[in-house]
Amino acid sequence: MYQIKHSVDNSIESYKACLVARGFTQHEGIDYSKTFSPIIKQAIVRLFFSIVVSLNWKIYQLNIHNVFLNGVLTEEVCMKQSLGFVDSTFPSHVCRLHKSLYGLKQALRAWYTRLSDCLLSISFLASKVDTSLFILSDGTNIFYFLVYVNDILLTGSNSVMLHHLIQLLSFKFKLRDLGAIHYFLGIKVQSTGMGLILRQPKYILDILTRAGMTSYNPVDTSVSPSKAIILSDNSFFDPTHFIKSWVLFSVLPSPAQIFVLLLTESVSLCMLL
Repeated sequence: MYQIKHSVDNSIESYKACLVARGFTQHEGIDYSKTFSPIIKQAIVRLFFSIVVSLNWKIYQLNIHNVFLNGVLTEEVCMKQSLGFVDSTFPSHVCRLHKSLYGLKQALRAWYTRLSDCLLSISFLASKVDTSLFILSDGTNIFYFLVYVNDILLTGSNSVMLHHLIQLLSFKFKLRDLGAIHYFLGIKVQSTGMGLILRQPKYILDILTRAGMTSYNPVDTSVSPSKAIILSDNSFFDPTHFIKSWVLFSVLPSPAQIFVLLLTESVSLCMLL
């Protein structure tokens, strides 16, 4: 599979190529048993950022190279030899996989199991609220580890121990230390003296492009307050009209909405953590 990776400003950052397994040919109970889908809750991301800002911590961003190759397969999985790499002596032989590949149904589960085992071995605890969050506390210091596939955010109360944790992870995995956070899950993060500025320029531009609204002028509200809704108007019964308005409103919340969300989620989730 060939892929073009874009940077925050939508420019081409790199060209990627990876070997992809035909996971759609797998059969449950034969060459895979359980699967895992990484889902990171937006409330956890908001809470993560709010804790960092309130305590004036630094966020370090890490990236794991060839993330799926770190997962160890427990099932017997075989794959045909790749085109261009067929053994001339044994052209009909197949390859037995020991490490997971992109495309396998159990690839994400194998990687998450490997990472989870590594973190648990160095005293991290898995959060009961979100599988993407791990917490380490020794009574004096506390650290938070947030992961989505191969993108990792790490923060805590002790910068020296943070670098030590990064060094421990580098012994286990081939990782790239990206330094201070700048882009995560489509969110552009800018650190200032007063906190963090979170923006989603690429995501918003994609929505405006799909809606054909790139030439429109910005407004303070997502729906015109002067337009009267008439029952005979066909757009009133068209759900897509309101869905698009709701999507734009949810993507661009007001400062008051952000404050209320952070306050309510911080109180409830801190009790669960």
